[in-house]
Amino acid sequence: MEELEKRINELSPLTWAYIGDAVYELYIREKLVNNTKLKPHKLHLESIKYVKASAQANILKNIEEELTEKEKEIVKRARNAKNHHLPKNADVNEYMYSTAFEGLIGYLYLTKQEERTKEILSKCM
Repeated sequence: MEELEKRINELSPLTWAYIGDAVYELYIREKLVNNTKLKPHKLHLESIKYVKASAQANILKNIEEELTEKEKEIVKRARNAKNHHLPKNADVNEYMYSTAFEGLIGYLYLTKQEERTKEILSKCM
């Protein structure tokens, strides 16, 4: 695990966020499919409520006090990563926090911390 964590720590926090975005989106889609009877278009519209930057930023703010010191450091690194992409539907601060949330999820996923990933994702809906 130590070697894996060292390798993951060398990746850009934006890479963690890239993976975290996919992990989180899959989690939300799976929850909606398993817990609703919505058709695909409605599933998409419902999922947007959870995966948009403002929603992710709010989730992070709501769970921040429950994070370990290591997780807070991961969030800080991801939040402060230089991203040259300008958000379309979010202010810059929300976008930074949503990137931090995705970075945390991606980091936990990449370092195989499955139980902790599930624990945090369970607080998202």
